[in-house]
Formats: sequence, C-alpha cells, structure tokens
Amino acid sequence: MRTHDAQMLVLSALADGPLHGYAINAAVEKLSGERLGPGSLYGALARLEAKELVEPLPGEGRQRPVRLTDKGRAALERELRSLAEVTERMFEAAVPDRIGYLDRLAGTAASSYKQVMRDALEARPGHTALDLGCGPGTDLAALAEAVTPSGTVIGVDTDPEAVDRARERTAGLPTVDVRLADVHALPLADASADRARTDRVLQHVTDPARVLAEARRVLRPGGRLVMGEPDWDSLAIDHPDPELSRAYTRHIADRIVRNGVIGRQLPRLAAGAGFTVPSVVPVTSVFRDVRAADRILGFQRNAERAAAAGYFSEEAARRFLDHLATGPFLAAVTLYVVVAEVPQPQPEPEPEPQP
Repeated sequence: MRTHDAQMLVLSALADGPLHGYAINAAVEKLSGERLGPGSLYGALARLEAKELVEPLPGEGRQRPVRLTDKGRAALERELRSLAEVTERMFEAAVPDRIGYLDRLAGTAASSYKQVMRDALEARPGHTALDLGCGPGTDLAALAEAVTPSGTVIGVDTDPEAVDRARERTAGLPTVDVRLADVHALPLADASADRARTDRVLQHVTDPARVLAEARRVLRPGGRLVMGEPDWDSLAIDHPDPELSRAYTRHIADRIVRNGVIGRQLPRLAAGAGFTVPSVVPVTSVFRDVRAADRILGFQRNAERAAAAGYFSEEAARRFLDHLATGPFLAAVTLYVVVAEVPQPQPEPEPEPQP
C-alpha cells in the first residue's frame, strides 16, 4: 500500500479510534486533501474487513462505526515504517558544506538564471569586474573570458576555504584576483570598477543596504551591478494539504534564510543606495524530480526544523515528507535578476550668450 491508496488512507484515518463512514472520509480529507468517492471508501472498508484488518462495531447502516483490529494496527505500523524508510533514503538528512552546495546548485535546473545575469552584466574587454561573494569561484572563469586579458576580475569572499578553492580553480587565469574580505567593507578604491555582481549572496548578509552602498561606492559612473536573489516566500510545493506547504515555506523565509524576501526588496534597496534600476527580471525554477529539488531545498532537515519551531507538528512533518516521497512532485521558486546602474554625471548647461 502507498499513502495515497484508499485502504492505507482508511487505516490511517482509524489510527486514533473507531469512526463511521462519514467521519472516516473527513479524516481522509485531512490526511490527503481529498475525499474518497463512496465506491472507493466502502470498497476499501469491505476489502480491509475481508483481510481482518478492520472490524465493525454495533450500529446501523453507514452510521456503524469501524475500528482497527490488532492485525490492522500491526499492518498500519509496518506500512508507516516502510514509508519512513523510503523517506529516509529519499531525502538528505545532513546539511551539505557550503562549497559542495554551491557547486551542486551550479549544476541544476535552478542555475538557469545565471545566463540571464551574464547577459545583463554586459562585461566587456578591458572592464574591471567584481564578483561579490564569489564562493569557490564558480563564475570567475566566465567573467575572465568576458573581460579578456585586457581586463581584471576580482572575487571577494569571507570564507577562507572558499577563497582557497577559488584561487586553485583560477590559478591559470592571470586576470583573476581572489581576495579574502567582507562585502560590507570592500578593499577597493572609490570608482575603481566597471561591473559587479552578487549571486544569491545578499540573502545571507547581515546588512544588504550596506553591501549595496559599498558596491555603489566602488563602481564608476555608468557602472553596473547585477544581482540575482531569490524570494523564498514564492516557494510553492504541491501537496494535498496546502497549509503544510505554506507552513514549510514560511519557516524557510522566516527562520532558515536571513533575508528571506530579499529578491522583491532589491529594487527599493538599490534605489536607496543611489542606483537607478532599469531592469527587473523574474526567473522561476520548476522542479519535477523530488531528489533534484531535495538537493537544493533539504526537505527532511528543514521539515524537522519547522516542526521543532512549531510551524507544524511532527506528525504533519511526516505526512508532508511521505507525500513528497511517494506522490507526483512539483515545486517552484522565483529568483529576481535586478540590474542597478550608477548614474552618469549630467553635463553642465551651456552658458547663455550675453547680449
């Protein structure tokens, strides 16, 4: 049996005690988001009774209550253990290291926004281009190719291990300079760069407005900053009980990511830092494979955290994961690519000729 099988749903509905037909279907709806048709419900009850997994209690017609037998409770417990084992095999429990996670992200469908960012950045030969929060250097080689040997690429990150990895990966690229530094206080002179990018960095920083102010300081007039940041409130996961998905999303946006809705805030924050914002492009990543989505979204560990934080119960977390592991899967999240530019100084007006 599976969590969406009629017999399994009926057994689960009876786990807390005897119920009659209407009450069984109400419990099934709570579990799965949908009621069983009368034929499915009473057919499942008849088959379960024939297997001696349920038994009727005194009553009349459809108001007659039904309860689990000892055999039925044992069968339900076996099925739940089996589902738990499937779930544990399906989902990652451990938190991946940051470098592994970033490398993993670059190889998934969720990385489609990167080409949008590259096109928007318009890095050209001779430019000085900054990768603010460069991590293990995933995008430094592409930047170096865009600016050519006549330009310069500077990667900045606060993680010593990531900086070491980025330096190893770009050792053969003399135009690339990777620095251990804080993006809140860049080790760069005023108006010294032509292009800058942040890729899923501002969602984690302490003060996004300060980072934007620093980017504004080091970019030349006419310089461009391109940011790609998710809006975790947009995370949508299909589940028969939409409230469970909403609770999971709220927990991610509220507790897991420091700046969970930074994507929608970027145009306002950039304007506040003195940029103009000529372009905002939403890029939605859609996942149809639960394993691929789990490598980005960490369903098991984050559902357990959500339960511990009171966003839903442990039983609800298990129902959430069981459905994801066994049912058709769909999830989507939107990331915003925001272009910000440093205004060019306006030319002084020509003096009017004197008579």
